[in-house]
Amino acid sequence: MAPSVSDIKEQPAQSNEDSIQQIKGKLQKGVLPPAPARARLEKAGIDYKEGYPFYPEPPKYKQEVAQIRAEERGYVDPGTRADPEKKALFGAAKEVKNLTRHIGTEIVGLQLKDLNDKQKDELALLIAERTVVFFRDQDISPQEQRTLGEHYGVIEIHPQAPQVTGVPGVSLVWLDALSASAEKKHLNPWPSRNFRLAYPSGTFGWHTDLVHEPYPPGVTHLHQDSVPEVGGDTLWASGYAAYDKLSPTFRKLLDGLNGIYRSAHKYLDKENPDAPPSFVERVHPLVRTHPATGWKSLFINRSMTVGIEGLDKAESDAILNYLYDVYERNVDIQVRWHWTPGTSALWDNRTSIHTVSWDYEGEFGRHGTRVSSLAEKPFFDPSSKSRREALGLGP
Repeated sequence: MAPSVSDIKEQPAQSNEDSIQQIKGKLQKGVLPPAPARARLEKAGIDYKEGYPFYPEPPKYKQEVAQIRAEERGYVDPGTRADPEKKALFGAAKEVKNLTRHIGTEIVGLQLKDLNDKQKDELALLIAERTVVFFRDQDISPQEQRTLGEHYGVIEIHPQAPQVTGVPGVSLVWLDALSASAEKKHLNPWPSRNFRLAYPSGTFGWHTDLVHEPYPPGVTHLHQDSVPEVGGDTLWASGYAAYDKLSPTFRKLLDGLNGIYRSAHKYLDKENPDAPPSFVERVHPLVRTHPATGWKSLFINRSMTVGIEGLDKAESDAILNYLYDVYERNVDIQVRWHWTPGTSALWDNRTSIHTVSWDYEGEFGRHGTRVSSLAEKPFFDPSSKSRREALGLGP
């Protein structure tokens, strides 16, 4: 069984600098970021001309990956400290707009880099409740983005994803760099992407980040400084609402079950080095409780949930495929966001899946910086309620 909320010790998140360590790797030569990104990097004092981005030296064995950030630690969600009415955050904004009934809010008139701690806590609670929150026209450097992320948890330093030069923990969303590097093409998840097959056959790109981690991300912050004028939207779906779509009897069946989750990349097995590379796997609850809202959410995604613990493959596949369809096909529990340069999205990985609309083939690509803040070890509290139950909206 997954640990209950009473098993999670309330300790502060790891200190900022303890989570940022220099790692081995090398700079890529000969590829320049888009002009808007260059202007942002120059303003931040980041030298991209000597090489950009920075590629960490990837781990070789799955045993090494399984131990990354695996030490026991407590976590206190900043949203638990927040004023439920969010007066400090909302009072400073020009406008707060809910984009759909179940998911997505846009805040107008605030700069993320200027938020005080009280406002940051209230933003954490808003993200927990609304799943994803958007801010346009943000003047924020990669360093400031990382500092904000440190308020929400230990910063994830990806063992092989490209990063902003000199700023560990700020990963890049920039496939153009991978496509231009013959050495790094293996890191591109869709090297032969085209209109007909924008994603691997049979999938549509829906996923949750880093589910193989023992402490997966809570808040993730993606800032897009360079985007195509048309296309490249991102879609999110609500795990709270997907759970609420299920019948009460089916929910009882799922409550307390554990899922099996895999990494995005394959690695060699140190104990059997002649075997082909394989994924790192981790067990987490299939339905998890959010520590700030107390609401239940589905914690699955088609890309990286590979089974249900204790069930035969046929049984597991039947249940998971149905849950994927509920999560991915109900458009009323989704929000679609069109990016403009300088936009930030902060979402809760614990209660969502997301995907990109790859409809900008041959056009100007996307360049963004991502900071993921690791949260608690996923848990299921049998006494927790669904979102609709908690809000009095019905069973």
